[in-house]
Amino acid sequence: MAAITKSFPGVRALDGVSFEVTAGEVHALVGENGAGKSTLMKILAGAYTADSGTIEIDGQRVSIDGPKAAERLGIGMIYQEFNLVPDLGVIENIVLGIEPTRGLFLDAQAATERATAVLVELGITLPLDRLARRLSVAQQQLTEIAKALVRHARLIVMDEPTAALTDRETDALFALIAKLKATGVAFVYISHRLEELPRIADRITVIRDGRAIETRPASAMPPDDVIRLMVGRALEAHFPELPSVAPDAPLRLIVRDLRAARNVNGVSFEVRAGEIVGLAGLVGAGRTEIVRAIAGADVATGGQIAVDGKPVAVRSPHAAIEAGIALITEDRKAQGLVLGMTVRENTTLAHLAAYSRGPFINRAAEVGVTNHEIAELQIRTPSSEQIVKNLSGGNQQKVVLAKWLTGDAHVFLFDEPTRGVDVGAKAEIYMLMLQLLARGAAIVMVSSELPEVLGMSHRILVVRDGKIAAEFSRADATPAAVIAVAAGVVAA
Repeated sequence: MAAITKSFPGVRALDGVSFEVTAGEVHALVGENGAGKSTLMKILAGAYTADSGTIEIDGQRVSIDGPKAAERLGIGMIYQEFNLVPDLGVIENIVLGIEPTRGLFLDAQAATERATAVLVELGITLPLDRLARRLSVAQQQLTEIAKALVRHARLIVMDEPTAALTDRETDALFALIAKLKATGVAFVYISHRLEELPRIADRITVIRDGRAIETRPASAMPPDDVIRLMVGRALEAHFPELPSVAPDAPLRLIVRDLRAARNVNGVSFEVRAGEIVGLAGLVGAGRTEIVRAIAGADVATGGQIAVDGKPVAVRSPHAAIEAGIALITEDRKAQGLVLGMTVRENTTLAHLAAYSRGPFINRAAEVGVTNHEIAELQIRTPSSEQIVKNLSGGNQQKVVLAKWLTGDAHVFLFDEPTRGVDVGAKAEIYMLMLQLLARGAAIVMVSSELPEVLGMSHRILVVRDGKIAAEFSRADATPAAVIAVAAGVVAA
């Protein structure tokens, strides 16, 4: 890719970016949210058309005018949000769009043989008849890889491939990538997990503000250099110092024997004003289900919840909002935002009554509060009228936060607050959490990044099988101790 430029209304996303990948290479593409990584790869995959610049495959200049053209050239794109059809099985998803037919009908036997052949080649096993929506995240990702290879992809772009994987699943993915590298398949690897890059990348290219800043061998670009190049300044890699919690600080949230149909089995804990309580545990342990039950997103089947000492019946998200509870959801695109609406509309959506007079919305008031939050949270957007789906992932996350900051919530449930967010935006979110503490808020944080849980929590509760298996103070919590309890290696 040579001198690629691309502009959107009010934004120059790419400014003369050049990028190359060789056969059998993993080339990591890193940068802050909004730097232009995804835009560059969407041009390669045919989802966008560049304003100018050229693309060559195997030394031949090509025109990529759509996803089918990219596919014919051997380019496969695996997005962070997978492109599987939820109600089709593994076989149907793998051959989707290139289905073998017999007359007007699907040749089921040929489809099965084609899908099975590529899975055997990969050396992986998948439940072939299971619907995609019933697959684990790791299984969905393997299905996407098989889907790319059955189309003879020679260059596979992976966007945040390990964001929702366990360490074991990550190891298995890396082993598969190494196996495919040996056959000449090339990878573009987009990730905010900088600690992964020395393990998986051959080269690293840093993009900042729509420009390619530097490319080096991964062995010659330590994480500190990557961070400095990404943000254009030195950035403290550690977590901010947490303020101490007063022993007599009021209890903001009390949860007693909470139960829900989905993996919440008698959970009890408390959170004081000015305190962050982290929920640690393995994928599927029940951490997300706990915060969803507290926020009324899943209906509790038993137990009690109290906010500021007052019992509340949280049977819906509306009831939770009325009680002062805010849920920053794990999946911002599916559950936290309305992607087709503007920044303004999303920011005020949860508290629309405050900006309404009868059936009419006071748009001027909406614009005022939204512009305030844009400035406070440093949301990169041309205006409050930008459609949210056009923002980067980190800026979308900030809009989710803005939505709750416009209300009077004082219990904040953060579910994977920095997933898919770059190091600069992470630091901003951490500082925002400290600002909430200074206002007397209580925070419950779920994170699959153990260093984040240990670095940003006053207390750590380890969740296993929908229960609190152990509690650690900040001083006593170690990675080994938390993992041992989470995995059931030791009793609480």
